[in-house]
This record gives sequence, C-alpha cells and structure tokens, in this order.
Amino acid sequence: MATASGTLWVVATPIGNLDDLSARARSVLGSVVVIAAEDTRHTRHLLQHFGLATPLLALHEHNEAGVVAALLARLAAGEDLALVSDAGTPLISDPGFRLVRAARAAGLRVAPVPGPAALIAALSVAGLPSERFVFEGFLPAKAGARRQYLAALVGEARTLVFYEAPHRLEATLADLAAAFGSERPAALARELTKLHETVIDATLGDLMARVAADADQRRGEIVLIVGGNDAQAAQALAEGRRLYALLRGELAPARAARIAAEFTGAPRRALYAESNATDTNA
Repeated sequence: MATASGTLWVVATPIGNLDDLSARARSVLGSVVVIAAEDTRHTRHLLQHFGLATPLLALHEHNEAGVVAALLARLAAGEDLALVSDAGTPLISDPGFRLVRAARAAGLRVAPVPGPAALIAALSVAGLPSERFVFEGFLPAKAGARRQYLAALVGEARTLVFYEAPHRLEATLADLAAAFGSERPAALARELTKLHETVIDATLGDLMARVAADADQRRGEIVLIVGGNDAQAAQALAEGRRLYALLRGELAPARAARIAAEFTGAPRRALYAESNATDTNA
C-alpha cells in the first residue's frame, strides 16, 4: 500500500511579540518532522521560548534552489514539514516561493497556518484607505532605479505599502515626496508589536522632517504606507505626462515640467522626477 504524502505547512510567526504565535502554529511546529527556517538561530529562539525541540534546517535565498528536491522527497515519503521565515508570513518578501511552487506542481499538500504579517498590521492602524491596496515590498536600493520605479506608481489610486531598510529611509521618503508630492498622506509604522512600536501618520513632507530630526525613527523594522492618487489627480497627471512628453523635445526637462504642470495641474516634481529617473537609467 502506497504511503500517504506529508503536508508542507506554511506557518506565520510573530513579527515581534512572541505571544502573537497562535496555538495552532505552536501545535504544528511541535508536531512536524522538521522545520525549514530562513535563519535557524532566530527560529531556535522562538522554539525554545515555547519549549519545542523540533529539528531545523536552513532554507534561505542562497540555498533554496538546492534543497527543494530533498524536501519534496521527504514530503513524498510521508513526512510533515513546516516552512517559516524570520518573522511574519513566509513568502511575503521572504524565501519559500520555489518550495511552495514545486510542492504544488508535484501534487503535494501545501496548507497555510495564518497569522502575523507586517504589511497587514501596519495597514490596519495607518488610518489610510484599506479596502484596496497594493503591496510593493522593498523598493530598489539604487536611487535611479528607485525613482524610475516610483514614477510608474504616481497615478496608482490604491493605497501603497512598502517595506524599507532603516539606512535607506530618508532617501526613500525624499524620492516618494518628489514623485508623489510632499502633501500626499502617508504613515510610517516602525517596530510593530515591539517595545518601541511607533506609528506616525502625516504627509510625506512632514514624515521627511520627522525622520530627519529623530534618529530613533531610522531604526528597526519599517513599513511605509502611502495614500493613493485620487481620480482627479490621476487625470491631471496623465495629461501632464502627455504635455511634458511633447514639450521635452523642444525644452529643457525642468522648463518642460514646469509648463506642463502649470497647464494641467499635475505635480511638477512628479514630472521632473520621472524625467530624472529616465535619464539616470538610460
């Protein structure tokens, strides 16, 4: 008689406060044969906190492609495995996609154990529209690529959610303000569920000033939420882009952006930021 295949449990773990680990997640982590973890040292601390001794193996961006076959074989042999990231829900800006895709392609059972996710936690307390949003993860680290990426999002009507590294926060806020306008509503959520949790809702310009003046706001795990572009502003931006494209063939970029902004009401800095991004990456 053939052995029934095992289950790959995709388990969400706390983003800070260990008490956020659900009873079901504790049960699964304690019952599986092995846990595939982004950082075994980090996950071992979590297991020890709950008195669990389940074996761990590393699965991260550098080795995932190489260990998938072995994990699929264990699942096919009937072993139950768990997949965790350092914090939050696996695959959300974390490794695990290759394993999940391969397991599903092989007809193996993949089941979620839902729980914390930094982007949802931040969105729930930001005070910005949450019925429609888009998660963009981490923006490009290089300035030119980041500005070009943001230029393509200026007309996005949905609320935007980003992750950002502390050492890039000031530069990213400056680029967001240049692309979207300093008056665009936004929120900075930092160290959610931890001792120094902070949520600041303000305009992008005000957030820039607050972060520049307070070094504490440049520490820890960071989520940025930016309000979407309303329909009228989106239409003005589209018209501004069309006029700017026509003018740029005859005028310097700054002058073309200024004239296009005056005639259409589009944010001049958004047009000019798009021009700079294109020039930088040409």
